[in-house]
Amino acid sequence: MFTGIVEELGEVTAVENLGDSSRFRLRGPVVTKGARHGDSIAVNGVCLTVVEHAGDEFTADVMAETLHRSALGALTVGSRVNLERPTAVGARLGGHIVQGHVDGTGEILAREPSEHWEIVRISLPADLARYVVEKGSITVDGISLTVVDAGPDHFTVSLIPTTLALTTLGNKQRGDLVNLEVDIIAKYVERLLAGQEAGK
Repeated sequence: MFTGIVEELGEVTAVENLGDSSRFRLRGPVVTKGARHGDSIAVNGVCLTVVEHAGDEFTADVMAETLHRSALGALTVGSRVNLERPTAVGARLGGHIVQGHVDGTGEILAREPSEHWEIVRISLPADLARYVVEKGSITVDGISLTVVDAGPDHFTVSLIPTTLALTTLGNKQRGDLVNLEVDIIAKYVERLLAGQEAGK
């Protein structure tokens, strides 16, 4: 489990196309400290497994399903990525419960800068819209954010200077894709309520 609090801005150093999957090599001195084979690291909000680790770099295999469902397939050598290690039991939950299981992708529709923050509007797939509510939580490229406004096909988030400086959202432009993970609690509630309706 993750919390959506990005630990560092890493970099893709190699991409190997394996046909039905890809192998990424990524640099991240903070998240690789103490990393071992089999550990999990969230890359732009996608939970990946460490295959190899050397120095401040690690490799991870990304299967076709993940490449199809997320925006990881668009990464190239030099791309910056948000990195986060799983939260430790007993640690503070600074963001919200994030699984690292991306539900879909959204597109940056607009950016509205102001003096101290920036409003970003992101498209929302129709099948995810029911899980996104005003002032609720959503994960965008692995970043735990609060929804400012929720529409039928988009939502907005407000980014503080720290988020702009220390995550990929500081450089994302209109038309860029981002990974989206909706609040898992909303999905569980929906499933439980559906079960109650079916039992009537």
